[in-house]
Amino acid sequence: MIIIIMGVSGSGKSTIGKLLADALNWEFQDADNFHSTANIEKMRLGIPLNDSDRKPWLKDLQTAIAVWLQQNTNVVLACSALKADYRQYLLLDSDRMQLVYLQGSLNLLQQRLLGRQNHFMSEKLLNSQLETLEEPDDAICVDISEPPQLIVENLKTVIGL
Repeated sequence: MIIIIMGVSGSGKSTIGKLLADALNWEFQDADNFHSTANIEKMRLGIPLNDSDRKPWLKDLQTAIAVWLQQNTNVVLACSALKADYRQYLLLDSDRMQLVYLQGSLNLLQQRLLGRQNHFMSEKLLNSQLETLEEPDDAICVDISEPPQLIVENLKTVIGL
């Protein structure tokens, strides 16, 4: 099974994803690691990515997901997956994949981003991400104001793991 933890920057995708993967003894992957050097540099400079920037990244993610599914590897993947068509491209097997959407207030997201260190994603990009975001209607929705451990325990229950 593959669980995609999605949301805008600062929503806690990596934190929740790592905690959930550890709790389940599953592999954790971060979609940020699939970005090209050029994409990372754009984001570091506060320049929003466009669809053509994201296309090779999404293709690499889709390829990795196909391999994980073929090998029956349980993975928690942290991935922004902001647009519905991105998610449709990545969700290769609805029976073996689950989408989790991390939601939070603008104020909380901004606070988290301002407190970040050593991350290429500029807090200047939050507004463009929120503008790009198409909220999913087929995901487990999670309020990120809850403590991370509680979120993980609730997710395990809701997903049935």
